Amino acid sequence: MKYRKFGRLGWDVSDMGYGMWGMGGWTGSDDAESMRSLERAVELGCTFFDTAWAYGSGHSERLLGELVRAHPDTRLITASKIPPKNRKWPSKPDFNIQDTFPAEHIKEYTYKSLENLGLDSLDLMQFHVWEDGWAGAETWQRAVDDLKREGVVKAFGVSVNRWEPDNVLDTLRTGYIDAVQVIYNIFDQAPEDNLFPLAEELDIAIIARVPFDEGTLTGNLTKDTTWPGGDWRNSYFVPENLNASVDHAEALRPLIPDGMTMPEMALRFILSNPTVSTIIPGMRKLRHVEANIACSDKGGLDAALLAELHKHRWDRTVTEWSQ
Repeated sequence: MKYRKFGRLGWDVSDMGYGMWGMGGWTGSDDAESMRSLERAVELGCTFFDTAWAYGSGHSERLLGELVRAHPDTRLITASKIPPKNRKWPSKPDFNIQDTFPAEHIKEYTYKSLENLGLDSLDLMQFHVWEDGWAGAETWQRAVDDLKREGVVKAFGVSVNRWEPDNVLDTLRTGYIDAVQVIYNIFDQAPEDNLFPLAEELDIAIIARVPFDEGTLTGNLTKDTTWPGGDWRNSYFVPENLNASVDHAEALRPLIPDGMTMPEMALRFILSNPTVSTIIPGMRKLRHVEANIACSDKGGLDAALLAELHKHRWDRTVTEWSQ
């Protein structure tokens, strides 16, 4: 496992982190299997774990707390997220911050997360949705200051809405935000335009989420793929999205080098960008943990392949199904 600096916070974090959404709210989750996978990740050197209250109403947080308490002598970095009070994902420009993140709600859910985790403090708390129009609101800024001063949160971050990487730039300039979690992968390259340069300038950590484009970049989806009832992917992969996603993934197959898989190529594309502090693929099975973490040692891709992959940038706009 290789490690990178987590922005101005100076933490050394594994460049391959662990996304825990699938353990809290997706169909097919099994706690025993999840814990085996988490334990294996720690054994292989993974130190960054990302969860949220919304992942099973705290279920994923409780699993992470169990893991951390089982490794008191290992520095595991904990990251969670505050759900919007209005429970609407993603946020929209006309939303009022008082309906989404009033100060009392920020504090209430920080303490709820700490209770779920069974910990006295959290390394990184993030806003689970965001609008840059809220940047100057003093209410959230005071709540951030209060929680840091109380010692229950070391740093604050923002999880940017899907396909809106610029919807945080003014917020970063306030100085209150230490990390940004953003969708970044072979298709979603827009963060390179404005977000990454500003993050480098301000020394803000970048957490790359959705490295496999919700599964498209594993190469396993087909235009006939379906999911069990209640799985959120049924509402995301509507026909227009599923069909286009599969077509874009198929166009990548001729570029995959011999001996490499599409998931490996997807992860190593992200590792090739030094602005990224850590990647958080969702992992529920041991084989995924071992395969994904192995990419860390292999590092980035060669320049020629990167140049070809950059031609597969796919700029998309927010729709009714792009939650």
